[in-house]
Amino acid sequence: MQSSAALAQTAERRTSIGINGSVLQYKGDFGSEYWQFTQKRYAPGLAINQYLTKGIDLNAQLFYGQLTGQPSTTTSFTSTLVNANVGFKFKLNNGWALKEKAVIQPYLFAGSGWTFASRTGLADGIRINTEKGYVDVLAGAGLNLRLGGSLGLFVQSSQHLPMYADLDGLTQEKPSRWADRFLQHTVGLTINLGQAPDADEDGVPDRLDQCPHTPNDIEVDAHGCPLDDDKDGVPNYQDQCPSIPGKPEVHGCPDRDNDGVDDVDDACPDKPGSIELHGCPDTDQDGVSDSDDQCPDTPVGTAVNAQGCPAPSVASDTVVSTKSASSSLDIDGDGVPNTEDRCPDHAGPVTNHGCPEIQAATRQRLQEATKLIGFERNNATLLPASYSTLDTIARILTQYPDYSLSIAGHTDSQGPAAFNLRLSRERAASARRYLLERGLPEARVEWRGYGPRYPLAANTTEAGRARNRRVEFDLFLTGDPNTAQAKYGPEPTPSALVTPKKGKATPLKKKPVPRKTVSKPRSGKQTIRKQPSRTPRRAPKQPTLEW
Repeated sequence: MQSSAALAQTAERRTSIGINGSVLQYKGDFGSEYWQFTQKRYAPGLAINQYLTKGIDLNAQLFYGQLTGQPSTTTSFTSTLVNANVGFKFKLNNGWALKEKAVIQPYLFAGSGWTFASRTGLADGIRINTEKGYVDVLAGAGLNLRLGGSLGLFVQSSQHLPMYADLDGLTQEKPSRWADRFLQHTVGLTINLGQAPDADEDGVPDRLDQCPHTPNDIEVDAHGCPLDDDKDGVPNYQDQCPSIPGKPEVHGCPDRDNDGVDDVDDACPDKPGSIELHGCPDTDQDGVSDSDDQCPDTPVGTAVNAQGCPAPSVASDTVVSTKSASSSLDIDGDGVPNTEDRCPDHAGPVTNHGCPEIQAATRQRLQEATKLIGFERNNATLLPASYSTLDTIARILTQYPDYSLSIAGHTDSQGPAAFNLRLSRERAASARRYLLERGLPEARVEWRGYGPRYPLAANTTEAGRARNRRVEFDLFLTGDPNTAQAKYGPEPTPSALVTPKKGKATPLKKKPVPRKTVSKPRSGKQTIRKQPSRTPRRAPKQPTLEW
């Protein structure tokens, strides 16, 4: 999503209100205090700003303050001012010098209003008290600084020229139009009001959003479109190689030979091949790549060994010789006889039971996939941003036919543990369901949910809780224990997540006693035992979780 600074006052957030404080400086018949800050006379004020165009705002201000002076012991004045004015702000961040959404926004302004002055003081020892209003003309300059969100800080200075004003009590026969005046230096905060329509909640209003249906929680540019750092046409959230230009067909990764296997996973990146052979060619279509095929012209349909040559036939009428031959037979030629080879059709080292080892790059991709899988808030519905990552996992499983996939769901600790356990399992199942829809066999994709039981970080911070909300993917040899079970143990049950209170034994569940069971006590009287009434339990409230 965009930075919050872009949400300040614009054509979509047209109105702002502000509070401010000012310093007033007098200039008139008794001299000038301009730009002298020794006198501490503060004037609180309010302001309202209305966006009109990129270059012009309408601005209204109101403030209350005092001007004082004492040129001699017999002459002094104190003028209390109430000023209201309306004017226009001419913004320099109008798209010419600066962008409209620039952080620093200089402006000029001019306007007019009304100044009411209540003056008390001495004039040559004679006390005077007058109240009078004047038409005020003002002009000035200022600077607005975006602080983020809807908050801004501004500083400005303005010259006030109340017409024919007598602010200091020195009355003249022919008063000058601009006899008494004052400067106002202001610092204040503005709060921008209103919220523009933003259907996809990416911080860019619909009116300016060129990609109006961006999935939630995806970073976007100023036009509302997902970021694409390598400029390959595949946005970062769908790009498996976000820093290297690639092709959409292979999820944004490079594919020099155009065989549908990206160069990272392609064992033969300069020769077109098949996905099953990690991108290597197989001219005679015998299942052995040309680089390993010692008999490259084997007729189609011929059974071959790991070297691509016709496999020797075994006589069916000699059982002993058959057993002897089968015990030493090694179809894939990896040095592990078929009787001990867990993957007799795919060569692998003895240390891995004759099965192909998973490449480090593939394991890395599975680890990164955990960060790229997202769900709708508080449920198990996959976000569309997860699809490309799951497509990559499906392709990995196709490349490793001897392996199965473990999917383990985890949550943070907020909310009831039983609810979190169910949610973690449902989310793992949702990812599994997507993979099965891509044609993977059910037996090769296992899933489990562990709820909040195995956090990666402390649940005391939002960053820690975000790490703990995850779905993990691991490959394991088909037939071996599930990877998640090897790491975390058996999948917990809801009762296993409940911690009994200290000092109280957990009561045992008793079988219900049938109603009106009659027994004969020693006294000879009959006693009827009634089953105690049960108060129905209230359903637990659904917690508010974020994932």
